[in-house]
Amino acid sequence: MRRDTVRGFLALTLIAVLGSIVGCGGGRSGSAENPPPPASNVQPITVNAGPAASLGSNFNSVNVAFTSVTICVPGSTTKCQTIDGILVDTGSTGFRVLSSALTLTLPQQTDSSNNPIAECLPFVSSTVWGSVRTADLTITGEAASSLPIQVIGDPNFPTIPSACTIFGPPQDDLASFGANGILGIGVFAQDCGGGCATSGASNPGLYYTCPSTGCVVTTESLAKQSQNPVILFAGDNNGSLIMLPSVSAPEATVSGSLIFGIGTRSNNGLGSATVLTVDPSSGNFSTTFNGQTFTDAGFIDAGSAAIFFLDSGTTGIPDCADAPFFYCPPSIIKNLKATNMGTNGANAPVSFDVDNGDSLLSNVNNSAIPNLGGPFSGDFDWGLPFFFGRTVFTAIEGKNTPGGTGPYQAY
Repeated sequence: MRRDTVRGFLALTLIAVLGSIVGCGGGRSGSAENPPPPASNVQPITVNAGPAASLGSNFNSVNVAFTSVTICVPGSTTKCQTIDGILVDTGSTGFRVLSSALTLTLPQQTDSSNNPIAECLPFVSSTVWGSVRTADLTITGEAASSLPIQVIGDPNFPTIPSACTIFGPPQDDLASFGANGILGIGVFAQDCGGGCATSGASNPGLYYTCPSTGCVVTTESLAKQSQNPVILFAGDNNGSLIMLPSVSAPEATVSGSLIFGIGTRSNNGLGSATVLTVDPSSGNFSTTFNGQTFTDAGFIDAGSAAIFFLDSGTTGIPDCADAPFFYCPPSIIKNLKATNMGTNGANAPVSFDVDNGDSLLSNVNNSAIPNLGGPFSGDFDWGLPFFFGRTVFTAIEGKNTPGGTGPYQAY
């Protein structure tokens, strides 16, 4: 199973609980501080309280970049719906939408016996379950036709198989999920890959065929798996980049850009960014911190709410008493230094600060929060605070770019 299937815990579970906690480089036109002018490959993104804020301040999101997409019944130009509150995630693959946010009836994917197909996507401590359907997806001027997507919480599939529930409780509504959907545009072309296309012990059990007798694990070809929408674009289909402005103190909202393609236009060149190729199985690079190298342990993930790294025993930074998934140093720790190293041998330094999580989250009206850190034993998850003031590239596996063939991340 690919590593992207477990990253979503940091993107999803934290969205659901953050509110309750609060309650108790590239040289080209445009930069993180000066966004590029509108173009057909530029999509606005906003870090704000998110759609779950409509349920009350206890459901406000923190450090989540949202956007909107339009989906249509395949081949139709009239049976369409624009959905906002979609989480932009470079740490997962595929488009997923809450059934409660969907007004369209989309074609159900079926197997060779005409049985419907569903998917169980496990995260570290939770699960999303729902049908696999087909839609045409449009975002800015880019389009992905006949895209397999997951409809989370589909009422036509009310019973979650026990083999799926062992991964954790379902997040199938707005209160638990925290977004209307996820736009997964990570380094992988499909959400599972070859493992799900084969039978036997190597199949991680993400896809299910659901005859009337009940849902059971099945194989799913690469073409039918949840796809990275970018690979289906006519152009600008080798990756993407995210630009967000610098944030020096917590803010209610900040706006930036999601730009599709790498080196395909004048607005998406790599410039002086350092390319870090990643392991083609895990999607990770290595990270050195305090003189110790953590091999195959680092990744850059816009869907994570903080910079999650190591643990308090290793870093000496205490966890928050009421929210142990964040760090709470007595005062801000400045200029922590790490070096990320790609499988190509390239090195890219990082300097970052970690402040007291309780203090940072004390104002429920703030959604863009820098310097938020937390423990993630043995790993380095460079979450959304890493993106503030940087231009970050994600190249998709097998795709050619001016910086080489993906998969890689660059900044």
